[in-house]
Amino acid sequence: MAESESSTFPQEPKPLAPWLARQLEHLLRQKGHAWLISGPSGLGQYSLGEGLAKAWLCEQPSSKGACGQCSSCRGFVSRTNPDLFVLMPEVLMIEHEWPLEEKVQKELDDKKRKPSQEIKVDAARSLVGFSQISRSGGVGKVAWIHPADRMNSVTANTLLKTLEEPPEGFRFVLTSGAAHELLPTIRSRCQNYTLEWPSQAESIEWLTQEGIKSKADAEVWLRASGGRAEDALLWAQVFKHNAKSWVDLPRSLANGDAGLLSELSGKQTVNVMQKVCHDMMCLSQGAEPKFFPSQSLSPKAQLNAMTEWSKALLVSAQTADHPFNLGLMHEALASQAKGFLNQLA
Repeated sequence: MAESESSTFPQEPKPLAPWLARQLEHLLRQKGHAWLISGPSGLGQYSLGEGLAKAWLCEQPSSKGACGQCSSCRGFVSRTNPDLFVLMPEVLMIEHEWPLEEKVQKELDDKKRKPSQEIKVDAARSLVGFSQISRSGGVGKVAWIHPADRMNSVTANTLLKTLEEPPEGFRFVLTSGAAHELLPTIRSRCQNYTLEWPSQAESIEWLTQEGIKSKADAEVWLRASGGRAEDALLWAQVFKHNAKSWVDLPRSLANGDAGLLSELSGKQTVNVMQKVCHDMMCLSQGAEPKFFPSQSLSPKAQLNAMTEWSKALLVSAQTADHPFNLGLMHEALASQAKGFLNQLA
């Protein structure tokens, strides 16, 4: 990650979206030492987990959450709170500017390996050790695991005993977009909470407050994300808030044009292709598309061709994060899309 002022001094988290703020108030009224917050990705798992962990550690919390002013809250923002342990894949630790263990940071700096995409067992062992150390003098200690479904069975089993019988004053918050992938023994040791979906009106209002220039554009990005407001904002940012570029994307792909993909990562590119493919399958069967308006989609595509394209995209998804030349990858995938989208029966 390139160095910047923000990477050295993490910024105060934005206020929670209204639907997340309501759910945080609800969770703060509950008891229990371990909570599993789950639901489809893009609804705010990270933001809600962060808010709950911060409030649990706050010296002067209110019913709405952390005060944001005490030494614990300041330490949370600066990533130096000694009573917080964040357990995430290394790629997400870097993305969200959480400090890595010194040994891990050195390995990555020396380019001995790439950051891990899963939660490694060594990090879980460090969490167990952290739980056994007396708190620094604050109100308690918290371990935040996100996304919990990135733990493999060895990592998860390492935490079972601590998760079931933590030291006094120690709490867990696990957040996940795929809780069904967690070991049953992990789920059974947690209080389970399913995230609520915001209404479309509430999502659109929030998106316009976050910088989407019109409600019409907000509707485009909300549809692009399958109704998931936080994902909608991310897609808008990736496409530089140009809603027309999203609407035009299926026809561009039918022409083999990769221009609109230029700002996308490999994973995002495959994801976009899968959305186009999904909607073309719907259209070929007379069903309503989910991610794009009907007028954006080519009426020529055939179900058999879309089925084969879907299979090809599943193969591409397995290597989407590899360090390919992105420009060549975009061109290859756009050419592939053109072939399938124009294949006749």
